[in-house]
Formats: sequence, C-alpha cells, structure tokens
Amino acid sequence: MGNCPKCGAAAPAPKKTWKMAGRPDKQGKRMQLEIGLYKCASCGASFREVLSKQKI
Repeated sequence: MGNCPKCGAAAPAPKKTWKMAGRPDKQGKRMQLEIGLYKCASCGASFREVLSKQKI
C-alpha cells in the first residue's frame, strides 16, 4: 500500500509490479528490488514505491 507524495492519499494496490537489481553495496552485493507503480485515485498522480528488498 502506497501513499501519494503529492496529496498523501492512500493507494490500495499497485497497477504494475516488477523486479530489478539495485546498485551494489560496499561489499559488492546487489539488492533485488520489487517496485510497484501506483496511481492516486484522488489527484491522479503516478508514483513508484519499493515493495521489497532482498540481497542476491
């Protein structure tokens, strides 16, 4: 569940989700990120939010 950065309203479910590899940390390990794309019902703004992080 994401909150709109413009108006602060809650967006219940993402329209789309995908996984991507993040940047490596100081030890050289990468993080696998799951990103969600939300659309605010009240103001119509689209925004992304990290749903989960996992070291790979």
